[in-house]
Amino acid sequence: MNHRTAIPGQRDTLIDELRNLLSERVSTSVSVLEQHGRGESWHPVQAPDAVCFAHSTEEVAAIVKRCAETATPVIAFGSGTSLEGQVQAVDGGICIDLSQMNQILEVNNEDLDCWVQAGVTRRELNHYLRDSGLFFPIDPGADTSIGGMTATRASGTNAVRYGTMRENVLALTVVMASGEIIKTGTRARKSAAGYDLTRLFVGSEGTLGVITEVCLRLYGLSEAISAAIVNFPDVRSAAEATIQVIQMGIPIARIEIVDSDYIKAINAYSKTSYPELDTLFLEFHGTRAGVAEQVQSFNEISQDFGASGFQWAEHEEDRARLWRARHDAYYAGLAAYPGYRGYVTDVCVPISRLADCIAETQADIAESGLFAPILGHVGDGNFHSTMFVDPDDDAMFATALEMDKRMVQRALGMGGTCTGEHGIGIGKLKHMRNEHGDGAVDTMKVIKQALDPKNIMNPGKVVDC
Repeated sequence: MNHRTAIPGQRDTLIDELRNLLSERVSTSVSVLEQHGRGESWHPVQAPDAVCFAHSTEEVAAIVKRCAETATPVIAFGSGTSLEGQVQAVDGGICIDLSQMNQILEVNNEDLDCWVQAGVTRRELNHYLRDSGLFFPIDPGADTSIGGMTATRASGTNAVRYGTMRENVLALTVVMASGEIIKTGTRARKSAAGYDLTRLFVGSEGTLGVITEVCLRLYGLSEAISAAIVNFPDVRSAAEATIQVIQMGIPIARIEIVDSDYIKAINAYSKTSYPELDTLFLEFHGTRAGVAEQVQSFNEISQDFGASGFQWAEHEEDRARLWRARHDAYYAGLAAYPGYRGYVTDVCVPISRLADCIAETQADIAESGLFAPILGHVGDGNFHSTMFVDPDDDAMFATALEMDKRMVQRALGMGGTCTGEHGIGIGKLKHMRNEHGDGAVDTMKVIKQALDPKNIMNPGKVVDC
């Protein structure tokens, strides 16, 4: 399926029409276009022809309708933190920046849900909820937009207990490729009414429509929260301890692995002094008695795997400092190698294969000679390697590409997936047929063709149309 791109004159006319619609909220500034033509990872800039800053679902619909008339690509943009090239304008087109659609529309305390516009970030939402006794748990690290998190089926550090965006999105407002506005789902906690369109759009990366409003599950704040870091003699020991904790049914809220290379970089960047060993970052939620029981159970299990150096944090500011160090790992790696870019990749495997997958990947990294530290949300079998590469060194980049390929093949061979949370974009498009097979990918293409016959919605991503 090939889309018909608008000729330059048509693009100019379209941009003039959009300026009439949005006035000064349309930009063709080179710096703005470049900012909207890249995410956080290694993919080169591919800028759109114009950026529209939308304020409402109706404005998004009007923009999309005009783009559909000239078969002009439409790329939705949230906070620009994607890692697999999801926001790159591979054929130019119009970028719709949703960051100014940042209204929290309603919060239903008794029902534990809320409606928000797509540009609301997770931190903004939790700041708004701070006096309600509720919170939204999905935490991918960066202060990402709710719309972007929905579109990429994000998860993060709390997924082991609270699930991913797939489990926490109840309903959506979506602008389709024609400009039509549809609603999917309801606030009810379950439904058997027809196709699950909500789940179809969650993880679609803007290729089927533009998500403009999201209804989310919320959760009550726990009576007690305790966080910790724990050192292990090696990554395999930390992974095996994690496997045991999960198999024993201990309801841990977060369990993150950070290898010794990343710990060294974090210490230098964040001015911390953690032991430079392979480390688990942990958090327990519940009643005071429940948290104490979880902590005791974890201590007993972890001792069998050589755990040492427990450091606990119970006050909110201490927990925030601990997790900020974990979330800054990527930037710590960049600071360790100025001028390098981060080639970020992730895989996810069944929990029983986690230790093997991490250990084999680490051995592969050592042989490659790359600085490619590992961290991950190991409670659900998901881990990441960031290969820091010199953008001017073609041989180094080729090594990173080969490392990524082997890492994915390893995960697929263990019954896993090529990405646990980063998504497909353009970066992992090459792995889709290996994971799903031709029949499943062709079925995805049929869905894409039906909902977006002109292939204007974020073309070149997710499926190889």
